[in-house]
Amino acid sequence: MQTAEQQQLQQQQLQQQQLLQQQLQQQQLLQQQLQQQLQQQQQQQQQLQQQQLQQQQLQQQQLQQQLQQQVQQQQLQQQQLQQQLQQQLQQQ
Repeated sequence: MQTAEQQQLQQQQLQQQQLLQQQLQQQQLLQQQLQQQLQQQQQQQQQLQQQQLQQQQLQQQQLQQQLQQQVQQQQLQQQQLQQQLQQQLQQQ
């Protein structure tokens, strides 16, 4: 036979165990939430990196366009110079 004291002790232990289990479940939930947040942050980082890459590509395209324009201008100037030269030669 169990004494009243023993019964009380057993009940207390049971309650403590239940409490511990609840805490464990809460911690597991928290961990899941944290993992989800981590995944979201990683996704955001990937998106940011993609955006940065796109911006870099755009910048490169712009630079190429500028370079092409410069080349075209130089070609024009050269043509003009040649024409002037020819005119001078003809005048002589």
